Amino acid sequence: MIRVMLVDDHPVVREGLRGMLEAEADLTVVGEAGSGDEAVALDRVAEPDVVLMDLRMPGLDGVGATRRILREQPGRRIVVLTTYETDADILRAVEAGASGYLLKDASRAELANAIRAAARGETVLAPSVAGKLVNRVRNPEPQPLSAREVEVLRLVAKGGTNADIGRALHISEATVKTHLLRVFGKLGVSDRTAAVTTAMSRNLLG
Repeated sequence: MIRVMLVDDHPVVREGLRGMLEAEADLTVVGEAGSGDEAVALDRVAEPDVVLMDLRMPGLDGVGATRRILREQPGRRIVVLTTYETDADILRAVEAGASGYLLKDASRAELANAIRAAARGETVLAPSVAGKLVNRVRNPEPQPLSAREVEVLRLVAKGGTNADIGRALHISEATVKTHLLRVFGKLGVSDRTAAVTTAMSRNLLG
């Protein structure tokens, strides 16, 4: 039997989930919590194999509860079950250590199979969520330049050499080179000209 704990601040939702899951021969609900704090406390007693975790709840939310449970029980499998699928919500849950991210419109079969997969150690994601994560990996948000990196790049744009820039900013040439390497990495370029052109196209130099 796979032991499941339900975490949701709506009793009707928990009741519906319990009915769905206990209709499966290999799944049993060993506890219900209505908040993140309750979930952390109950997890210690119920010792579930898989936790179905709501994301947005009063007080400690699902992400915070996930972090705290995994801090105490690193092997616990936690699957977020929510109505929200914004990029920020998904990333927060995944970064907290969630084993999966499902939406509440999942069918009973999809939910049961996801719990079984999580119990086996697999990652389970709703198709729309998987698509968003793949898109974020392929198109990561650009890293912002620091104030000093912008200063260095402005002087490069004016034709300054590393020595000129070092004297103007009272730093060594080695430090100028370090700043430029970081700029190249953040902008995804390999030389000074491309760095200036890219920064200007993104309006980073003011």
